[in-house]
This record gives sequence, C-alpha cells and structure tokens, in this order.
Amino acid sequence: MNETRDRILDVALDVLGDDPDAGMGDIATAAGVVRRTVYGHFPSRLDLLRTLMQRAVAEMTAVLTEADAGSADADAAWVQFVARLWPVAHRYRVLLALRRGEYGETIHGLLGPVDELLADLVKRGQDSGVFARHLPATVLSQVVYGALFAIADNDRPDGALGARAATITSLLMLGVPETRAVALVDNRP
Repeated sequence: MNETRDRILDVALDVLGDDPDAGMGDIATAAGVVRRTVYGHFPSRLDLLRTLMQRAVAEMTAVLTEADAGSADADAAWVQFVARLWPVAHRYRVLLALRRGEYGETIHGLLGPVDELLADLVKRGQDSGVFARHLPATVLSQVVYGALFAIADNDRPDGALGARAATITSLLMLGVPETRAVALVDNRP
C-alpha cells in the first residue's frame, strides 16, 4: 500500500514537472494505476500537492538544519545548504510554479518552517557582517531562495546553470563579494 502511494508521489512529481496543470488521470496513467487508486490515496489534487509539499518541506528543513549546524560562518553554511538543496530543488521545482497558482496559499503556508530557517540564517549572516543589509532578512532570504528555484527550473542539460552558478549567484545576491563567493564554492576560503 505504501509502495503504491510512494510510486504515485514520485510519478506525480515527474508528471507535474512536465505539465503543472496535469490532472489526476494523467498521474494515474503514468503510475500504471487507475484513477480510483490515486483517489484512494489522495482524495483530491490538493491532497496530493499538500503531501508532495510536506515531503519537500521535510527534506529542505533537514538539508538547511544540517548545513547550518555544520558551519560557523553564515556564507559557508549557505554554500553547504545550496549544495545539499540542489537535488531537492530539482525534484520539487514544480512546486514553485504551483505556488504561484490556485494552491499558492496552501503551499506558502506549508513552507513556513523553511522560510523561518532561511530568514534566521540570513539574519545571522547580516548580524556578523557577512551578508548585506539592503533588505530585511525575511525578504532577502525569499528573494535569494526564489532565485535558486528559478535557476533550478532553467537548468539545462549542458550543466551551464548548475549548482555552482546557483550558489555563486545567491551569494552575490546576499552581498558576499564575488572573490569570496567563488572561493567558497571552489573550497578555497
């Protein structure tokens, strides 16, 4: 039972990644089950999306907590966060597109714990003088977080917009000087 549910969730990410407007029937077909099976696990499309979002939030929270705990400097913690987040961002990037649609309020609400952790990390960086203060930490963290997902959403098969580019770009947006950003990413602080 859980195996089928997990398969539906995994397939839903792929299907919705290709078409954010895909319906439950599309997901059922791709998962190799009938619609009734999908609805048996997820009574509505919102329930399916909520479950995907809860899974994403759990993974992102774990990634951010690990990265923040393992590094004293906020900019180094940010580099670790992006490195660990990158595969997660690719897997769940469709949720950013869905966040702008009819399910936006629900998705935004579920992201609360991640938003708070990011704002805390940015605030720590601002307090230590590592990150710029041109925006409040809550706003700056969201701008940079959105940019990471935008880069992940536009990442090409040739790797030109990979994790390295996303990390450097996000550090620059946070106010880290370019030479320090490149050195952090290339492990040469």
